[in-house]
Amino acid sequence: MSRTTPATPTVAGKVVVITGGARGIGLATARKLHADGARVAIGDVDEATVKTTGADLGLEVAGLLDVTAEESFDAFLDQVERTLGPIDVLVNNAGIMPLGRLADEPDAVTRRVLDINVYGVILGSKLALRRMLARGSGHVINVASLAGKTPMAGAATYCASKYAVLGFTDTLRMEYHGTGVEFSAVLPTFTNTELIAGTAKPRLLRNAEPHEVAAAVADLILHPRPEVAVTRIAGVLVDSQNFVPRRVSERLGRMLGVDHAFTDDVDPVARRSYEDRARGV
Repeated sequence: MSRTTPATPTVAGKVVVITGGARGIGLATARKLHADGARVAIGDVDEATVKTTGADLGLEVAGLLDVTAEESFDAFLDQVERTLGPIDVLVNNAGIMPLGRLADEPDAVTRRVLDINVYGVILGSKLALRRMLARGSGHVINVASLAGKTPMAGAATYCASKYAVLGFTDTLRMEYHGTGVEFSAVLPTFTNTELIAGTAKPRLLRNAEPHEVAAAVADLILHPRPEVAVTRIAGVLVDSQNFVPRRVSERLGRMLGVDHAFTDDVDPVARRSYEDRARGV
């Protein structure tokens, strides 16, 4: 009796929406998935850049998306489904990381980080989930950070936002178990994008590259699992903190320089352009 060989998983033909797709990790992910045959749509609050990026990649859908506004997000998803078909994957990638000690952080910046990094992920997940549940299939991938598992001085609100994304993603996985909808988180370490402009990388560890994060997202689509860290070594190092006393893990962080990377070691001139955009200046 002959046996049927299982089909090889592929992203080809899948409809994938990526928020914050104009640059950085979002752009790298769009490029990777588009090259692999997915039908990719990118949205970004920077309308001019996202349209140029979409045209360069040859995407059918690339336009304005404010992840903090329900009307904008819902309209964008409607446009994707009218043009490309039912959404298979939503990659909640949009996020900002303005730096500075908490006492110096304006309330408007605090709210902006939480609105984009947390509420934007919750809103996008909710809107996509309603569509996916009706079909009994889909995948929400949230781009979190290893800063969602370990503290980083100078990025308190950012860390809080990424801790929230991890807890949110894990809870959705429990809440919708057995529905056919998957939930995953990607946890990059320091990644060579404008997000870390003007900062010093931790000692002994290399930064990740955007294409590595993109490859991790593509692999999650093919082989869904709760989370993946990029780089693997950084992920192992962060997870190992669970098995040592807090004072030991904090001492290790100081040895690696994470207590200064986002505070005293920041080059404000090199970082100014990103900070102005992240803060909405």
